[in-house]
Amino acid sequence: MLFRVNARPVSRCCLAGLFFVLVATPLYAASGVPDWVRTAAHQTLPNFPETTKAVVLLDETTYTVAPDGSAVEHLRHVVKILRPQGREYGYPSVWYDKDSKVLSMHVWSIDPAGHEYALKDNEIQDFSPPGDGGQLYSDDKAKVADPPGRDPGGIVAYEYEKRERPYLAETNWYFQDEIPHVTQSFVLVLPPGYSYTTTWAHHPQTDGIDLENHHYRWDMNNEPAIDLEHIPMRPASGSLEARMTVHYSGPGLAQPQEGTWKGIGEWYDSLAHDRIVATPDISAKAAELTQGKTDFYDKSEAIGDFVQQQIRYFVIEMGVGGYQPHPAADIFRGRYGDCKDKATLLSAMLSSVGIHSALLMVDTQRGVIDPEDPSIHGNHMIAAIEVPQGYESPKLHSVVTAKTGKRYLIFDPTWEKTPFGQLEDNLQGSYGVLLEGANSQVIQLPVLDPKFNSIRRSARFQLDADGTLKGTVTVKRFGDLAERERYLFTHGDAKEQQQYIDRTSSRDFAAASLTDLKAENAEALNKDMTTSYAISASHFATAAGPLLMVRPRVLGSLDIPVDHKARKVGIDLRQTMQASDDFEIELPAGYVVDELPDPVKVDLGFASYESSTEVQGQTLHYKRVYTQREVTLPADKYSELQKLAGIIDNDEQSRAVLKRK
Repeated sequence: MLFRVNARPVSRCCLAGLFFVLVATPLYAASGVPDWVRTAAHQTLPNFPETTKAVVLLDETTYTVAPDGSAVEHLRHVVKILRPQGREYGYPSVWYDKDSKVLSMHVWSIDPAGHEYALKDNEIQDFSPPGDGGQLYSDDKAKVADPPGRDPGGIVAYEYEKRERPYLAETNWYFQDEIPHVTQSFVLVLPPGYSYTTTWAHHPQTDGIDLENHHYRWDMNNEPAIDLEHIPMRPASGSLEARMTVHYSGPGLAQPQEGTWKGIGEWYDSLAHDRIVATPDISAKAAELTQGKTDFYDKSEAIGDFVQQQIRYFVIEMGVGGYQPHPAADIFRGRYGDCKDKATLLSAMLSSVGIHSALLMVDTQRGVIDPEDPSIHGNHMIAAIEVPQGYESPKLHSVVTAKTGKRYLIFDPTWEKTPFGQLEDNLQGSYGVLLEGANSQVIQLPVLDPKFNSIRRSARFQLDADGTLKGTVTVKRFGDLAERERYLFTHGDAKEQQQYIDRTSSRDFAAASLTDLKAENAEALNKDMTTSYAISASHFATAAGPLLMVRPRVLGSLDIPVDHKARKVGIDLRQTMQASDDFEIELPAGYVVDELPDPVKVDLGFASYESSTEVQGQTLHYKRVYTQREVTLPADKYSELQKLAGIIDNDEQSRAVLKRK
């Protein structure tokens, strides 16, 4: 979607559930279906897979720019429902806010029996999505409709005209998504004196047809669907779906778009520059936080922690406020703001103590921002803190070097449980737009060393001859792997905490009792989040005559959710990480080890795994380390990932055999 920070359009499925409230007793007019709808409905279709839910028969967009730079989008859209699950694609909708306006909208449908319907104006409803995730108010709205005939074989069509936001000189044409598209076109109409450029994401560049009189047309026919259903470890759909971005400029535009990352940065700088101002109150607070600190990291961390923890995530946006941050003074005074607000206040506070930083446009889904497609396509804002020349520190984990040679520490003040100096896993390896005026550019975000996202389990157990296992467990987590537990042990009550531990242990024990649960460092993000508990599990070891079979890998599964199918799309591993286990099991009296699992050691580059099971006196000692070094893999690496998953699963299920002396 367009880079409207924190705007969260409701999905088709959410809209579907709300029509029971929005449309109480619809009264549909008969006939009135335009010829272009009937023509699209009766065309011969290609052969689609049996699982195809719906198909876009026609999608025609005309984007007309006026001499003053304002623009109107006209769209015609026809979809055919093929399966019951495709009904969700039969809800026409068009989004707008106070700076844009739906000038007209018409909806028609043809049910599977051939009956035609035209909705009346009062059957097209206005819908405001409910606030969530800290969103207090947004003026994003939609015109929505619930036409009849949304059954397999049915046709739904709509047409609208919409006046676009006046401060944008860019539009995006999305011509591929999760269902196939048969016939599509995009027509750009410019006034005299205007010019345009196009950039493309996930698709080769295609030249438009010059229709004369400043009209240009692009056609995309028979575009296949991006089907990611039932695909484990799938990439974000937005990282695969093709789109074209059009930038235009002319004498009527106050801020034209030149179709480069530099142009994007200069456009945003015109919106945000005057908002990043350190008032006396802001400067005083920054001085208080950094008092007695001279080191760059220590000063930046103190201010970063303040904005991260003390400025509430709270969204209030109208019109251009979806892009433009509030003034730093207002954010500081109210102690709340959205992502771009928090990054703005952070930048203002840092500047008051002599540290330069810049805003950084990103998307929360990896791969959505394409380095070959300069556009305001994204949904999140974070900070890039300039590192002084020659400065080094082992605490700087998420650092990138720009084309200017400057180094930046990438930090997200919105992500409350990621330690300062690190970057949350979903942004790693993605691209972002460094907003540095004339030096604005696209940069690739760092992929962190696995050791900064870790889980370390250690335990000491005693095994009884009846198969009961008793002992104590300590789990230390750091980085994003600690996020859930930090939330639980800072916001949850004792009952919720115990239920969580009981639920996680049920994966490894058929019958277990966990007591004496303790937690440390839940709020100290730069320290290990540590939990410990005592456990008693009956029937852990299985008796077979004089033998006892026991699993050395007592707890903690490294489940890699692969399937056995061929892979066509890339693999999202989600995060780099390191997991280690160190377990000791004291054997029951009168028993000795008869057989041990073989040691395992494999390194595939993107990940490695090794484990060993040894006997030391009367103690069985199991150790293993899993290291994941990449966040994404190409499809041709899937066979190696399947192999690794099988090796790990076999090791986790292996048994040591004990026998009576």
